[in-house]
Amino acid sequence: MALRSQVSLHFLLGAGVSSLPGVRSTEGNFPFWLTLDNRLIADEFFRPSYTMGFWADGMIVKKLNYSIMLGNNLSQLGVDAGQLDNSFNTLSAALTFFPTTGEFGKKSNFGDFEDHQKAATRLGIHYTRSDEDRQGQPDTEAFENVQIRISDGSVIFAPNLFGSGIQIEEVTYQMTCIDAGVKYHGLALEGEYYWRIVNNLSGIGTEALQFDHFSDNGFQLQGSGMLLPELLQLYSTCSKVFGEYGDPWEFRAGVNVYPWKNQVVRLNAEYIYQHQSPVGGLSVPYQVGNTGSIFHLDFMVNF
Repeated sequence: MALRSQVSLHFLLGAGVSSLPGVRSTEGNFPFWLTLDNRLIADEFFRPSYTMGFWADGMIVKKLNYSIMLGNNLSQLGVDAGQLDNSFNTLSAALTFFPTTGEFGKKSNFGDFEDHQKAATRLGIHYTRSDEDRQGQPDTEAFENVQIRISDGSVIFAPNLFGSGIQIEEVTYQMTCIDAGVKYHGLALEGEYYWRIVNNLSGIGTEALQFDHFSDNGFQLQGSGMLLPELLQLYSTCSKVFGEYGDPWEFRAGVNVYPWKNQVVRLNAEYIYQHQSPVGGLSVPYQVGNTGSIFHLDFMVNF
């Protein structure tokens, strides 16, 4: 639930629950993705999620937009109000630039369903910082929840993860993301790169740790084409995390069918191969630590 006030093209003010603009997929473009309702593993590993807070967005100048949000934590879904502190210590912001056409499809979606006749281009930069504690972390695997993990999939707040008697209680999460893409005549090539550092580690026994931060980076790349305009779309993606506790990766190939030539109804079928997935849960078709092939079929009606 959220309240919004549109002052001008340059300034919209909002308050309530919304997504932190830390990566492209949290800019509000769901469900207009190539995959239907789950992200690639690098995106899922690095991204922030939904929280309570205040935000503003709008156009700085023609073709250049901004979005900024001040919130409670990285992911409020699945967190009781009593688990949160009283401060707004999560900041997330994005700048998006559309050099050629001034847009990048409906809600800056993935893929070129619109069949751009002039090359549409996009450049984006995102930054998120948040002070996180163990108490404020989601304790369920519901859709859109995120937890801070190391690259083998372990949640960093798990007891005894880094040695007997060691319990990390508080950390600072910082993540920078850049993205770029081009769309032309139904074809699209879109990529994203992530850098994350987790530091200011404190808790029980943390003075015995042989390190003072975690540093990870990764990328995703998505290519797609409308084989039949507004009807049949093929895509292929790859995603990888370069981490201190493993280098998981993923490959996908899929097809989207739009039987009524609109984005209201869609059939999605995809093949996924993952190696040591660092993310997973009941709401996605893969589990933490997964290695192997997945065949996935979805049907969506978008209201």
